[in-house]
Order: sequence, then C-alpha cells, then structure tokens
Amino acid sequence: MIFHSQYLINSFQHWMGNSLLDTNGSPLETAQALFEAPFALVSHGTESDPIFNYGNYKALELWELSWEKFTRMPSRISAEELVQEERDRLLKEAANKGFSYFSGVRITSTGKRFEIQDGILWNLLDEQNKLCGQAAVYSKCTFIT
Repeated sequence: MIFHSQYLINSFQHWMGNSLLDTNGSPLETAQALFEAPFALVSHGTESDPIFNYGNYKALELWELSWEKFTRMPSRISAEELVQEERDRLLKEAANKGFSYFSGVRITSTGKRFEIQDGILWNLLDEQNKLCGQAAVYSKCTFIT
C-alpha cells in the first residue's frame, strides 16, 4: 500500500497543484498518515467494472465495511441506481480533464444514505504517468434520514 499511497498523493499534487497531506515523513509514515487522515479517501482501479482498491480508515468507517470487503466491491455499488448516470458522467469528466469536483448521494453497505459535499475526484497516475485508476476525497458528508 506504500506505492499506492504515493500514487494517491503524487497524482493529487499533479492535478490539483496542492498537497493532499503533509508528506514530510518517510513513505511508510506517509502511508500511515493517509490511512488515519481526518477525511475519507477511496480509489478504484481501471477494470471495466472498477473495484475499490483503497479506502482509508475514515472511508471504511463511513461505508461500514472491513478492508477485505471494501477492496472487493465494485465502486458502482457505492451509488444508488438513481444516481448512476450522474456518477458515470462524473467519472468520464475526471477521465477527460484529470479531475472533477462533485457532490452527491452515496449508500453504505447497510443501506444508509449520505450526501457528500465538496468532493474531489482525480485520475491516479503511476510512476510512468500512466493511468492506474481514480480516487476521491471528501470530508463533508451528511447522513440522510
């Protein structure tokens, strides 16, 4: 996960021009800080039906899933059928320009709905600057009753 953490941080810096997290520590310390960050951070791969491949502690808590279950879940399951079209549009927009800002309703593993505000979605790049997935970060979300 250390390499993946570096992809998350470096790609965010590349597209957004600022830091996702203070990265003054070692790669291991940075990966740990990212996992324990006060914001939700998720990513998925480039499969035809992308599977989540990262969720920090805040995200796992929010989605009510273990690491093992979260990293086997197709990311499309995170959105209700009603908002799939908007989610697909957002993913395409980010794929085309590198990043996108978003808000939207998502659903936890137990069916609770929550609204994300002021999220950022961006393309993940590997060390050769090749697309290796997409990530999203958000700190503002409200459960909908």
